Amino acid sequence: MELIVTEKDNAARRLSEILSNGDFDTERRAGVNVYRWGGTRCIGLSGHVVAVDFPPEYDDWRDVEPVELIDAPVRKRPTQEGIVRALRLLSRDADRVVIATDYDREGELIGKEAYELIREVNEDVPVDRVRFSSITENEVRGAFEDRDEIDFDLAAAGEARQIIDLIWGASLTRFLSLSARQLGDDFISVGRVQGPTLKLIVDREREIEAFDPEDYWELFADLLKREGAESDPDKDAFDAQYFYEDDDGTEAERVWDEATAEAVYGRLREAEAATVSSVRRRRRTDEPPAPFNTTQFIRAASSIGYSAQRAMSIAEDLYTAGFITYPRTDNTVYPEDLDERELLEELSMGREFGDDAESLLELDDIEPTEGDEETTDHPPIHPTGELPAASELSDDEWEVYELVVRRFLATCAPDAEWEHLRVVTEVEEGDDAVGIDEGLLRLKSNGKRLTEEGYHAVYPYFSTNESYVPDVTEGEALGIVETALEAKQTQPPRRYGQSRLIETMEDMGIGTKATRHDVIQKLYDRGYIESDPPRPTGLAKAVVEASEEFADRIVSDEMTAQLEADMQAIASGEKEFDEVADESREMLSRVFEELVDSREEVGDHLQKSLKADKQLGPCPECGDTLLVRKSRAGSYFVGCDGYPECEYTLPLPSTGKPLILDEVCDDHGLNHVKMLAGRKTFVHGCPQCQADEADEEEDEVIGECPDCGEEHGGDLAIKRLRSGSRLVGCTRYPDCDYSLPLPRRGEIEVTDETCEEHDLPHLVVHSGDEPWELGCPICNYREYQSRQAGSELETIDGIGEKTAEKLKDAGVNDVSSLKEMEPDALAEQVDGIGPDTVRDWQAKAD
Repeated sequence: MELIVTEKDNAARRLSEILSNGDFDTERRAGVNVYRWGGTRCIGLSGHVVAVDFPPEYDDWRDVEPVELIDAPVRKRPTQEGIVRALRLLSRDADRVVIATDYDREGELIGKEAYELIREVNEDVPVDRVRFSSITENEVRGAFEDRDEIDFDLAAAGEARQIIDLIWGASLTRFLSLSARQLGDDFISVGRVQGPTLKLIVDREREIEAFDPEDYWELFADLLKREGAESDPDKDAFDAQYFYEDDDGTEAERVWDEATAEAVYGRLREAEAATVSSVRRRRRTDEPPAPFNTTQFIRAASSIGYSAQRAMSIAEDLYTAGFITYPRTDNTVYPEDLDERELLEELSMGREFGDDAESLLELDDIEPTEGDEETTDHPPIHPTGELPAASELSDDEWEVYELVVRRFLATCAPDAEWEHLRVVTEVEEGDDAVGIDEGLLRLKSNGKRLTEEGYHAVYPYFSTNESYVPDVTEGEALGIVETALEAKQTQPPRRYGQSRLIETMEDMGIGTKATRHDVIQKLYDRGYIESDPPRPTGLAKAVVEASEEFADRIVSDEMTAQLEADMQAIASGEKEFDEVADESREMLSRVFEELVDSREEVGDHLQKSLKADKQLGPCPECGDTLLVRKSRAGSYFVGCDGYPECEYTLPLPSTGKPLILDEVCDDHGLNHVKMLAGRKTFVHGCPQCQADEADEEEDEVIGECPDCGEEHGGDLAIKRLRSGSRLVGCTRYPDCDYSLPLPRRGEIEVTDETCEEHDLPHLVVHSGDEPWELGCPICNYREYQSRQAGSELETIDGIGEKTAEKLKDAGVNDVSSLKEMEPDALAEQVDGIGPDTVRDWQAKAD
């Protein structure tokens, strides 16, 4: 029996379809899918099914000093027991094994991990390695005909990264958390790549905070050709801007002195005409973009609204389905064996891209663009000949797939051509000249027109906006129809967007193409950054400040770049695994020599910053500070820092994690709060205002309480709680605690339509574009309970019956177990979902 091992289950299914010509069966081994045809079995892993870790005796944070972890032994332990068990069962009977994991450093390591598990139960079975950059029939069959061996050097580079990251992350995380007395779920995490990335973000924020804006002024005029009475100022006028030559002879538009700006504006406003002094025309060739590598793909996906993590998750799903090539690549040069014309012909067979592909096939010669990076492992990201129907993909998947297809089309398309027109006009100033250039005021107008659409016809992601300037001649007089003086200020540097941050990390050698987007997501998950573009929290600033003061290697990009270079050296056989691991341990030991003596100062600094990150404003009862706190049950609330002397509290919504905003309430001096709850994130506002409004709002009675109305006269009313939540509850509370849930947001309309069974009015929730007809609150809640009885998982929006079954096969049987799962691990086990989808479900489950 031949056993094929892939990196994920959906890749195993895809390979099985290709190699069996669609004639395969599915069986279960230890709860894991196994695909079977003839004498072949195929199993998909879940990425890494084993992890590096310290022995159990190092688990106790209080008994084992962080520095002891540097030289602690490292062992491997299974993280996916079912998959490991299934792999071992199949390996015992295998006559030959084929490792078909992804073709990169991480994939090679995953393949080596599988190899070691197989060797534990079958020492002599031959093991082959196949590599491909797209899961298409030609590539897969070609790979299986040209089998190779596992690259143990490449796998060792991946293993070195694992172990070094474990030692650095575990020891530093434990040290900082213990120093700041932040244990449990709120521990302070830091890592080898996280630190330098966080410093990049914090340094940019420091530049923004230190920025001192300067005032300046710019002047504008609308000009109009004087070609008879038919000229329409609203239609035919064009823009012009005042400019002058600064001290070094270069053009400048900004006037830095207000008095000068006002004087120039006064002259410009009085003038009726401007004379054309020069006209310059030129043509510019606009070359198509280079093929996508990982970083440029993330950048392009960001421009259409996808985070780095989400873009890569979708791209990986599209790769596994066989629709695009491997999305982790540095290459920007198509390989010689790629027949661009043949791929265009395949794309021309589809309805969505057929016309665009046909237009390119009509070209006499197709010469794709090339970027600066050429590697030999994977080609640039491009579509394969496997064409999905739009109905096969979700909206997000289709949008990303179209981006990849259109980038390929663009690289095969001709140049675009622009015509640029620059017109300079002059306004006579008279004897008492006030302009910066004495004797006249000069205005410039820049027009551009797309004369040859070129690649823009197939790639609509770049701007093709034109600016109108009419044909004029030197000496021609133009009318001045409107003028403007605009006061402005210089702006601070912009925060890094995720794609720009990844580009900067790449330039500095921080992380790899496979890990950079994950590092950014971890910074979000661990409370170091918020918003998009990322902004550092107080905790992030405190960690960077403490590191810079007491052990700057933690946030040094030189250190992590050197380690990345060392891992490349391992992969190429230039360095040994043990040599690099030992060097890293020595480096970390030097870090701890600096840290240990400053433990108390580090802890105090972090504690102060952690508290500052939670401060809302003054307590109305004692004048101390109100903080966002977390109860023992895990819920958030607002409490006084003067506790237990002051017990003043305010509720917060039960949904989401609170984020303190910069906006401050004018009435209470408290910062507003936003609740982070995945796609259902919402602004709660001032907690005191919310509580006061709930106290003052009168309950709207809608009918009789079914529990106590007949006997005690209780009524059902729409109630708003101090936390901002709403419900339908009995007016006799707490004597009667009958209640029904209501949506937290949106205006609730009580309609005239009445439920025949319960004699209660139907409710409509107005939130967003479309109203939500809730109906009778009792009937609505019964329907919810009925769905919950069928499958608790199906009560979460987006999880249907089939998906719930898939989740149960992965060991997720209820909402509680779903919330405990790691999104990346679960996504790897369940065919057809990504980590972001899992996070969305978890947010809804909360």
